[in-house]
Amino acid sequence: MAGHSKWNNIKRRKGAQDAKKGKIFMRHAKNIYTAAKEGGGDPEMNPALRTVIEKARADNMPNDNIERAIKKATGTLDGVSYEEVTYEGYGPGGVAVIVHVLTDNRNRTAAEIRHAFSKNGGNLGETGSVSFMFERKGYIAILNEAEVDEEELTLEAIEAGADDILTQEQAFEILTLPEQFKEVRDHLVDKGYHLEEAEITLLPQTYTEVSVEDKEKMHALVDMLEESEDVQDIYHNMQLND
Repeated sequence: MAGHSKWNNIKRRKGAQDAKKGKIFMRHAKNIYTAAKEGGGDPEMNPALRTVIEKARADNMPNDNIERAIKKATGTLDGVSYEEVTYEGYGPGGVAVIVHVLTDNRNRTAAEIRHAFSKNGGNLGETGSVSFMFERKGYIAILNEAEVDEEELTLEAIEAGADDILTQEQAFEILTLPEQFKEVRDHLVDKGYHLEEAEITLLPQTYTEVSVEDKEKMHALVDMLEESEDVQDIYHNMQLND
């Protein structure tokens, strides 16, 4: 089902972000931060970090931005202390929303998040108000291109420890347990596959159908949240049919 595919959300997000260079840099910064947080800030010792840095440089991301993202992850950014905060709430039409941020000013960020929700027909909730609706999973997307053999990819992924593989029109989606993610990811990279997306994510266990009007408001909420440089990830359970 289209709404049960994370790829639909990635596809829309990338389409919107790629229209603006600043958004491209923000996406690269997030990927660099995540890789450095997981495997350390030295690209020579961290292949995942080396890969995302190469992608960032291919899009002409300044070295200062790259270094700042690494220092955020390793806690070595002079004079600045960052903390990870999670916000939960409901968007228009009762859509469950989780927002992960990395901030050096919790009060400023909380005000920005609250304003985005209230302006677009949503409201913030307490910790735990919607997180039970999501499941933590490893997620890998590989573009569904002619040179990718579905049967061979399936066998390789399952052999490495994947839980499930979903075939979409534009991409293969591979799901893993969080503790198996790194092993599956590294195995597929070693086999020569290009990973369009690879992350530990939150997947909805149920989806919410909304009206066309509420869907537009929900997209506006996501767009507004993404304008904040503190926002790292946004998860929601709106049914996507486009």
